[in-house]
Amino acid sequence: MTPMLRLYNTLTREKAAFVPIDPTNVRMYACGPTVYDAAHIGNARPIIVFDLLFRLLRHRYGPAHVTYARNVTDVDDKINVRALERGITIRELTDGTLAQFHRDIRELGVLMADDVNRAGEPARFIEPRATDHIAEMHRLIEGLVVAGHAYVAEGHVLFDVPSMPDYGALSKRPLDEMESGARVEVAPYKRSPLDFVLWKPSKAGEPSWPSPCGIDAAGRPGWHIECSAMSWKHLGETFDIHAGGLDLIFPHHENEVAQSRCCFGTDVMANVWLHNGFLQVEGEKMSKSLGNFITIRQVLNDWPGEVVRLNMLKTHYRQPIDWTLRGLEESSRMLDRWYSVVGETDAASVPSDRFVEALCDDLNTPAAISELHRLATAGRLDEMVLSRDVPGQATQPAALKASANLMGFLRQTASARANAEVAKAGIDVARVEALIAERKAARAAKDWAASDRVRDALTAMGVSVKDNKDGTTSWTVTG
Repeated sequence: MTPMLRLYNTLTREKAAFVPIDPTNVRMYACGPTVYDAAHIGNARPIIVFDLLFRLLRHRYGPAHVTYARNVTDVDDKINVRALERGITIRELTDGTLAQFHRDIRELGVLMADDVNRAGEPARFIEPRATDHIAEMHRLIEGLVVAGHAYVAEGHVLFDVPSMPDYGALSKRPLDEMESGARVEVAPYKRSPLDFVLWKPSKAGEPSWPSPCGIDAAGRPGWHIECSAMSWKHLGETFDIHAGGLDLIFPHHENEVAQSRCCFGTDVMANVWLHNGFLQVEGEKMSKSLGNFITIRQVLNDWPGEVVRLNMLKTHYRQPIDWTLRGLEESSRMLDRWYSVVGETDAASVPSDRFVEALCDDLNTPAAISELHRLATAGRLDEMVLSRDVPGQATQPAALKASANLMGFLRQTASARANAEVAKAGIDVARVEALIAERKAARAAKDWAASDRVRDALTAMGVSVKDNKDGTTSWTVTG
């Protein structure tokens, strides 16, 4: 029996059964990168978490019945500033930054368009860029003006927040409290201090497009309207799941809700809102001033992507995560153990029932990882059934691999992983084997000093050897 999927909904502040609008086309949107600079490790968390949800939905409803849109923000104040600093065009900056982002997240085991989409079939993974959706933004903005929820002022188009009585429902911020608490300097053309920009004039050197609503001067979109336009284009006026980081609830997601609902006259924009918790580094908030600002690429230079992914998923997605060296080391050891159990085994046809049940409980990754540990332990004991109380034909290592595959782990055989680590480290395999033979001879002659010198040489190369009473049994790359 397929377990019920339950998700915590930020909109209702409750965990409830997930019921898709259309089970044959489950639709999810997640806020993706703003491509002005290399993504930091905190940016990786929502990418990995909601990739896991995408995988689970595909398992639950079938790969042909899940559509995932994760946007790219490629028009933004930070982009303009960074392109000017580097003396390149905005398109050069955004294309280069996006290409690096793709290389990074692919190493993290994140599903990409070419992993999912099939020729001749509707695209199931979509990565829309904001600059390709200006026409949709115009239609939304003009619809809001006609509906009385937006107005034109001094070349700007602004959303009229007080025109929406239940504005603030997602973030649980009552409109009257926000109005009384507004202390920011208010532009003279705003009717309310809470009103936000849908469209604004472009400055010299900034990207620009013809403006909506009959405005003569060229301009560019505000941040919030971009996601409303892209989600509408690819998922419809109302869809199943909207996801992103906790920091986006207000104002970004709140404003998305306002724009989409008021334009289309719908009760909701998305039925379920998911938000991942914050990330800190070694107990402190990550910042360049503290010297602990770490990009995804910097982490990947030191650790395999699979280790980084596991380290991110050991903590439940709604909880804060402390990114530590100790945690990465623990994750690496866990993967070593699992790979030693699965060896060259092929994955079973289905993952463990207990594993799927854990993920269906609001992506309970700690419980899912506990099940992987149980399967690994059972595999070492050569138990040949899927679980103690549910008979099955898959071996424990095969069930372990199938379950881990669903989570994005154990994608290789143990030997392929070892060979990849050797190649990445630039290890001279012939030299290692020669040294191991030399060490074996020294141990046979009881020349312990020579044996230790060879071990030290291997350690300096980044190689660790494992011994038993019969001699060296294996070696691994330590980094």
